Amino acid sequence: MKPASFDPAADTELVLAVAWYEQRKSGRGEDLLREIKKAMGRITSQPRRFPRLLDLPKDLIVRRAWLLRFPYALIFEKLEDEVCVLAVAHSKRAPDYWHHRLQ
Repeated sequence: MKPASFDPAADTELVLAVAWYEQRKSGRGEDLLREIKKAMGRITSQPRRFPRLLDLPKDLIVRRAWLLRFPYALIFEKLEDEVCVLAVAHSKRAPDYWHHRLQ
């Protein structure tokens, strides 16, 4: 299992999404956070099981893990010694907004 980190912008996206859901209904933000944690467990244990994003240069291996109960995907890059989450991307947001975060 690889350790994981969040790009600072992805961390901010996560905090804002949790707060948004929590404002709508008490406990819903916690539900989102639990869903993210489950996805992170799958990502860190088997990062290659998630599909690569093919609209990037071939030398960049970036993958997407959709959440099951929320309209979000975790966009991540498997680096040599860790998995780095680049974006907590809402499915209705412009798809390429996070590209500048690539290492």
